[in-house]
Amino acid sequence: MPRPRSAFHVEVADTAAEQAYRELRRDVFVAEQGLFTGDDRDAADDDPRRRVLVARTADGSVVGGVRLAPCHEPDVGWWRGSRLAVTPGARTLGGVGSALVRAACAHAEDLGALRFDATVQRRSAVLFRRLGWEHVRDVVVQGTPHALVRYPVDRVERLARATKSALAGVLDGLVSTPAGFLGDDGSPVPGTDVVAACDAVLPSLVDRDPRWAGWCAVLVNLNDLAAMGAAPVGLLDAVGAPTTEHVRAVVEGLREASRAWGVPVLGGHTQFGVPAALSVTALGRTADPVPAGGGRAGHALSLTVDLQGGWRPGYTGTQWDSTSWRRAEDLRVMGSVVTRTRPAAAKDVSMAGLLGTVGMLAEASGVGAEVDVTAVPRPAGTTVGDWFTCFPGFGMVTADAPDRPPAPAGPATTTTIGRLHAGTRGVSLRWPDGDVTTALPGPVTGMGTA
Repeated sequence: MPRPRSAFHVEVADTAAEQAYRELRRDVFVAEQGLFTGDDRDAADDDPRRRVLVARTADGSVVGGVRLAPCHEPDVGWWRGSRLAVTPGARTLGGVGSALVRAACAHAEDLGALRFDATVQRRSAVLFRRLGWEHVRDVVVQGTPHALVRYPVDRVERLARATKSALAGVLDGLVSTPAGFLGDDGSPVPGTDVVAACDAVLPSLVDRDPRWAGWCAVLVNLNDLAAMGAAPVGLLDAVGAPTTEHVRAVVEGLREASRAWGVPVLGGHTQFGVPAALSVTALGRTADPVPAGGGRAGHALSLTVDLQGGWRPGYTGTQWDSTSWRRAEDLRVMGSVVTRTRPAAAKDVSMAGLLGTVGMLAEASGVGAEVDVTAVPRPAGTTVGDWFTCFPGFGMVTADAPDRPPAPAGPATTTTIGRLHAGTRGVSLRWPDGDVTTALPGPVTGMGTA
């Protein structure tokens, strides 16, 4: 017969619940287990960034709890779960500890963690293993054998799967990309100095925020040209929407962006009475396009990004608006950084986020990539998880010899964030304690090297 389970739920603790949780901790870790003398309180209890989760029964009693806190100041996306405690009576009913651990994993990701660790007593390690945690190494805490375990936060990998992983299978046999440019968002037109790029905007964005969709359609295409060092010369648009007013709003966004960058819309196609849809093609010119696949082992990875601005209303954590209020001069200076630098490889940060973009550059270059999480510039108030996976407005990843930093980019910030290497393919993250974790275990698109 299955054991009966108590009716309980897990919630973020208020002040009274956190106090009850601390009393439970003393009962478990001081009185019952003797791990501490007097009190188990530590610095994490005084960290204002901490989050405490408690399990409550139907009558409001706290029967378990767990604590989350960042491991670094400032927060770099490395969090630790600790002090998992369950009352003796609730242990016999089962389910409380597992529910708290699962909730802690979800909350850690919500708080922006890309690494989530815990140090647990060996007898508890089997619970964590059943819940998908990985053993890192054995450690000793308070003279008692423990295990350092790590939850495999897969936020970056999930985003890559959702946006890019199907490309190779879908596009096989269709695209005839000029040699050396497989993996680029734009393509040189054979026999000319023209580079063409084409992007469609998510239909949900066109439907929900048509003016912003029009702006973004221009932005992402000009970013594609900028990554290849091409000077933009014109745009073509294809827009459809249910009503005249909806189309008008999209066109207004296109018009504003065209004027801001000084790039004319040469023509296109417009259709009424259809579901919302928008795509733009951008044309640019350069005699020597910069490929995404030009990186080599030993090259430094740099990020040029505009940190000013804020989350687009309605898209917190996914879309950063650093461009809609910029002066035309600033937009053009940022957009010409690759042209003026001529790095070995470049790729603009797009739907796959910063780490997905690094992964695509590395994949096209036939190498692996390592990113130092503490080196990545980030706007104040953003979490690492959000910033590493969002569309940042203007962001450019470049790879080149370490002694060739990118040219100045106006209001944008440029920083060396990592390196390319000949080791394991994919993208790894280096943390302040020297540990290295996997963000992307292999190729992003499956399309191979350029």
